[in-house]
Amino acid sequence: MRPWPSALVLMVIAVLAGCRPQTDDTQTSPPSQAATESTPAATSPPLVAAARAQIGVTTRYDPAYFSLSYPGGDPPADRGVCTDVVIRALRTQGVDLQQRINDDMRADFAAYPRLWGLSRPDRNIDHRRVPNQMRWFQRQGWQLPISALANDYAAGDIVAWRLNGSGLLHVGIVSDRRLGDGTPLVLHNIAQGTQEQDLLFRHTIIGHYRMQQAGSAR
Repeated sequence: MRPWPSALVLMVIAVLAGCRPQTDDTQTSPPSQAATESTPAATSPPLVAAARAQIGVTTRYDPAYFSLSYPGGDPPADRGVCTDVVIRALRTQGVDLQQRINDDMRADFAAYPRLWGLSRPDRNIDHRRVPNQMRWFQRQGWQLPISALANDYAAGDIVAWRLNGSGLLHVGIVSDRRLGDGTPLVLHNIAQGTQEQDLLFRHTIIGHYRMQQAGSAR
């Protein structure tokens, strides 16, 4: 399989994710697929189905800044970053993170991370940053304990990681497909477009969230 992006590309990714990469980044092979994966259920949970539908559609990782329409703004469907997988899936469930995060930041800007030198919300990019998504999920009461047990992660859960070796942040959606040992796969985009891969315990989990009520807002 193709290697993950070089340190230069990872630094570009960091600008969008809002994290600072270490200077000694090393190339790492993408997660491998095991032959003992289970097949998805006949009817997958809606959030999982919406994320899986992006495979083959979103084929590029593109951390560029886009001027988006509002609400419901989206980069071109063939490209995006890890946060766009979550944004696009949640929109199918009536949760527009672009609008929800913008509304919440306008109401309480100080509650969100100050990592980008901004003095006011930017509805083109705020919702596409991992730390902002994590804070919004937390403020909606979606946060769950971080666990080392596979069974504590349900299909449709949203998980955030700090990538080993680089310190970059990443986010994805837990799949209903599992490896032979019970570890669920993850639907995410890291350098290759939306993929369904064995990622859950390969990096440090820093956030675990579960949508409680579709369309809920603080």
